[in-house]
Amino acid sequence: MTKITKPNEVEREWIVLDAAGKRFGRLLTEVATLLRGKHKPNFTPNVDCGDYVIIINASKAEFTGNNKAEQKLYHRHSGYFGSTKSEKFGELLAGKPEK
Repeated sequence: MTKITKPNEVEREWIVLDAAGKRFGRLLTEVATLLRGKHKPNFTPNVDCGDYVIIINASKAEFTGNNKAEQKLYHRHSGYFGSTKSEKFGELLAGKPEK
């Protein structure tokens, strides 16, 4: 019989990850797994079982590719028509590395 975890049975932990020297994409995959709670033996898809994650040294993460800072664009949208804003990856990393 499968055990289904209830929301009041979830035990959350605070996890601190150091991004210095780690690849950006692999770090984000690890963070997504921790936030969702898939690393726990009592994982239930419809219950928020994840832990809290803090990332330090975000500006020291490694990125692959030669021109990624100039070519990669991040878009954000407020929900209103014509409000799409784009920002280059290099500018975002220089100004707000925590974002």
